[in-house]
Amino acid sequence: MLNQFLFKRIDNAQLVVFRIFYGLLVSAECYGAIATGWVRRTLVEPKFTFSFIGFEWLQPLPGNGMYIYFAIMGTFGLLIALGYKYRFSALAFAILWSGVYLMQKTSYNNHYYLLMLLAYIMAFLPANRDASLDVKLNPKLRSQTMYNWIRWTIILQLFIVYTYASVAKLYADWLDFSMIEVLMSSKKNYYLIGDFLQQKWVHKIIAIFGICFDLLVVPALLWKPTRKIAFGLSIFFHLFNSIVFQVGIFPYLSLAFTVFFFEPQTIRNIFLRTKKIIPETKIIIPKNKNVVLTVLGIYFLFQLILPLRHHFFKDDVLWTEEGHRLSWRMMLRSRTGSITYSVVNTETKDTTVVNLNDYLTKKQKRRVACYPDFIWQFAQHLKKEYNKKGENIQVFVKNRVKVNQGPYKQFVDPKVDLASVPWKHFAHNDWIMPSPKE
Repeated sequence: MLNQFLFKRIDNAQLVVFRIFYGLLVSAECYGAIATGWVRRTLVEPKFTFSFIGFEWLQPLPGNGMYIYFAIMGTFGLLIALGYKYRFSALAFAILWSGVYLMQKTSYNNHYYLLMLLAYIMAFLPANRDASLDVKLNPKLRSQTMYNWIRWTIILQLFIVYTYASVAKLYADWLDFSMIEVLMSSKKNYYLIGDFLQQKWVHKIIAIFGICFDLLVVPALLWKPTRKIAFGLSIFFHLFNSIVFQVGIFPYLSLAFTVFFFEPQTIRNIFLRTKKIIPETKIIIPKNKNVVLTVLGIYFLFQLILPLRHHFFKDDVLWTEEGHRLSWRMMLRSRTGSITYSVVNTETKDTTVVNLNDYLTKKQKRRVACYPDFIWQFAQHLKKEYNKKGENIQVFVKNRVKVNQGPYKQFVDPKVDLASVPWKHFAHNDWIMPSPKE
């Protein structure tokens, strides 16, 4: 029964059309990052880059290198949309995007992680078998059908993202609407809608709608009687996010995903203008069936488990941040803080208070003031810099952090030498002080 469901042939119009949208959108993201100055601010101007821990070797290219890097990625996006050298273009984009994702996290967004996952998924799907230059150059490649598991791979990935995002919102600061107030307070100066977004009743609607939409949108799109309503609400939801939160291509990428929920013939009629496809009813199980099922099984098991890891760490993830990333915990907290780094020479006992302006941009200083991995990484950077001068040092931190509308509280143990402690990926870092709730 499972084999019949996963390996039956279906019309591939949904995948082909999505490939075009996906390629155009990632191209716009890359070229737009250059045009808006994001590349300059995030990867060119900073003297020091906060990469993911363990990937410190992955650093921005010097000079104009990152502009060229993003231009190449944008070009690969266009090639994906055109379906030219698709496998190479899609995989090359996935690798390059992974590099950008891992080499900096000052401008972190859960959507960047989703795009990285999607990029690898798309690189291994036969999305170029129709309406592509690859088919035009090699007609034998053409096919207007695909295995059913391909469609359900995309749908299951979306279901995981939306469901975890919904469940994560079921906590006090979201349910009492104070988190929405925090999110909207920075939108006061928006033209026309700024004052509207400060209304308490608007906060209640946003909070409740956010939970319900994330939880129900995928099932509602799958069920034909509610599909059009869900699609209409999706347009509203994602355009609202685009206007209010200005998160680049991702609201539009989310809308592009909806092609997988409509009938293939509907998608074919609207976008491809080709005749109706009737896939063969005979099911031929491919020789690589076990490989496909094993890879998908491992991948989705990982996707189901990874967002739960913060439950196995000590204290509240909203305070410690341990297990927050890669978990679809989107727009759930706002952190502010202040910090002072003191460098102590172990031989002379001289103490130097570090001027962060000498090292970091404004955005980096905001991150290093209240995020534990940033705090630890900058201490390691100071250690390396002073070691080059032939000095053995200790690094101590005094700081206070506030989460959402909570009180300011000491975040890092000021007695711990952060230059000498290792970072724990899979356990609680004991130098993080207990949360205000502890």
